[in-house]
Amino acid sequence: MLGVPVASPLRRMVSMNDEVKSTSNPDPPSPAAAAETTAPDGAAARNLRLRRAQRDQVTPVPARLEALLPEDHLARLIWQAVTRLDLSAFYAGVVVEEGERGQAATDPMILVALWLYATSQGVTSARALARLCVEHLAYIWLCGGVSMNYHTLSDFRVQHRTALDALMTQVLGHLIHAGLVEFEHTAQDGMRVRASAGAASFHRQGTLEKALEQARALVAALEAPSAAATEPPTAREEAARKRAARERVERLEAALAEIPAAQAAKPKAEQDKARVSSTDPEARVMKMADGGFRPAYNWEFAVDTAHRVIIGADVVNSGSDKAQMPPMIDQVQGRCQQLPEDWLIDGGFVSTPAMEAGTAKGVRILAPVPKPKDAARDPHVPLAGDSPVIGAWRERMGTDEAKATYKLRAATAECVNGQSRTCYNVQQVRVRGRAKVLCVALWVAITHDLLIWLKHLAQPVTAPAPCAA
Repeated sequence: MLGVPVASPLRRMVSMNDEVKSTSNPDPPSPAAAAETTAPDGAAARNLRLRRAQRDQVTPVPARLEALLPEDHLARLIWQAVTRLDLSAFYAGVVVEEGERGQAATDPMILVALWLYATSQGVTSARALARLCVEHLAYIWLCGGVSMNYHTLSDFRVQHRTALDALMTQVLGHLIHAGLVEFEHTAQDGMRVRASAGAASFHRQGTLEKALEQARALVAALEAPSAAATEPPTAREEAARKRAARERVERLEAALAEIPAAQAAKPKAEQDKARVSSTDPEARVMKMADGGFRPAYNWEFAVDTAHRVIIGADVVNSGSDKAQMPPMIDQVQGRCQQLPEDWLIDGGFVSTPAMEAGTAKGVRILAPVPKPKDAARDPHVPLAGDSPVIGAWRERMGTDEAKATYKLRAATAECVNGQSRTCYNVQQVRVRGRAKVLCVALWVAITHDLLIWLKHLAQPVTAPAPCAA
């Protein structure tokens, strides 16, 4: 799936790598057996010198890369769109210039195009992407003869947060110019995404301090020369052991640094029970969509309801949405230099401070009013203790116009979250730390918006497309 329904010619895109697997014995025959089965009896008896098939060898395949894909293939369209973007921020870290010593760097334009196309196809692993770069024609075409390894791909995905943020704003600029962002209604919703940490990695402060003491002792022991080992490790093995020990110390120190934040999120009587993961210290245990509790991050998307364009993206490690609306409004204001008329949120975002802060920024907030405990009381009648903002919100949500407008939230924000899970494979992040997870969320948001832009370039949009989720 592409994540966004696309009209012809994108709809006609087909897979380039369908292969028929043999149903015979998977063990290859020996050379002698191959000769007996492929050569005539007379040739085998005469021991002729022949050029035989050797399919377990690496051999160059004569092919013109430009002819590998049809003209309307999505990989081509993404590449064409990337060439129209300003990627200068991604080139800032490249230091080797022509005529100077040093190995040539991989062109960031190729890496950007690879990750955008991979995200559109639901590829979330750098190792899987590196393998596709030598197995799948679309990725081979995007590489253009440049070799790839998963270290380069993995590092590039998470090392350019500022550049990715600017790239998302740039793509939004093209969408706004095309009239695909109308700033009439914006819906915000949170999505809990499983973190790359297990429940057993969460420990209390005392356990973490003891583990840190043991880890530091191990580092000291590895640094000290020792002749006790009967077979001393190789230099490579020794370096790997020291690196692993130092990284464990760093993770435990980071986990202890997160303890105060974890304690602050709990009631005062339960602060001593706060736990932090030694694998991903910034992850938190959250209630997931299925009702279970797992280590996760909370992805926040703000979606323009006209064409389901993501105009704001953030990642927090709080399972509650109550404080997430004001920062998102500020982000949209900074990206787009304007705000929508209405801001649609679900009941999880509703709190008096958030509602008053959002209203002060100049948007009309539409959110469900909680049902009162007294069934006889009208929930849309202001209470005596309500502030003017809360009272106006109660009255507003009692009108037919507000109720009809609020229905757009589920059809847009929840639809985009569903597409993220089903089309972009946002089930569990493979990176650790909020900053890196935010980079992954930005790749998803940029890919989603870029596909909408490509659809517009292929055929002008006259009405919102149906949800593909």
